[in-house]
Amino acid sequence: MLRLYIILIPFVLLLVNSVYVVDQRQIALVVQFGEPVNQEVTPGLKVKLPFVQQVFFFDKRIENLRSDTSEVIASDQKTMRVDAFGKYKIVDALKFYQTVQNEDKFKARLAPILDSSLRQVLGSMPFKSLLTPERAIIMRKIRDLVNKESESFGVEVVDVRIMRADLPEKSREAVYRRMKTEREKEAKEIRAQGAEEAQIINAKADKDKVVILADAQKEAQILKGQGDAEAIKVFSEAFSRDPEFYEFYRTLEAYKKTIDRNNTTLVISPNNEFMKYLSPRSSAIKE
Repeated sequence: MLRLYIILIPFVLLLVNSVYVVDQRQIALVVQFGEPVNQEVTPGLKVKLPFVQQVFFFDKRIENLRSDTSEVIASDQKTMRVDAFGKYKIVDALKFYQTVQNEDKFKARLAPILDSSLRQVLGSMPFKSLLTPERAIIMRKIRDLVNKESESFGVEVVDVRIMRADLPEKSREAVYRRMKTEREKEAKEIRAQGAEEAQIINAKADKDKVVILADAQKEAQILKGQGDAEAIKVFSEAFSRDPEFYEFYRTLEAYKKTIDRNNTTLVISPNNEFMKYLSPRSSAIKE
């Protein structure tokens, strides 16, 4: 029994070191004496030379790479703080192992490439372009630049996203002050235009008022003149039939206006023509 165990143990060790399993989420790289000899991308049970060959597994799923916050100067000389991240996947394990060997070293190499691409693309565009639909185009340009550099590592960069792009505190305050000044200037211009329009409207209204009043007064004078003329005509026709009565009536009207209830005193000659109808000797009274 002991002999059987002694025989089986080396066999089991040999068998264990001769096979390996490739998961569907992995790429396997077979290395012999430090040199890559084979790459397995299909899942399943695989065979290798025992004790001579080693197998390294790499995840072929999409991985994330977070970029540190960077300060970038845009083409309009505005400094902005940018947070971005990239998504990548290993497509060539052999090339990946030959250049960077593992993901920690790869991320250390890719981070400055991502930062450099950010600066190159964002530095050629104004800050406001990140606040428009053009932002998607900018991110694709950055991705293409990073992907071009990462091909030599056997990696494909799937996407690059800008999570946040803000102005530094001092720059934000300066932009706020400038925006406030521009809005105040715009408000003053609008108020000035409104005041000008108001003056024009008031002047037109005053002019229309004067014209309307003048026309109304003119019409009133015409109507009054026509009324007076008609009245004079009527009086003339009426009094022309009895001139003496007309004279008597006019004299009485004069008395009415001259002699009021406030004890008016008249000092005139009794023989004055004005008092002829008040004289006891007046023929008109006698009649």
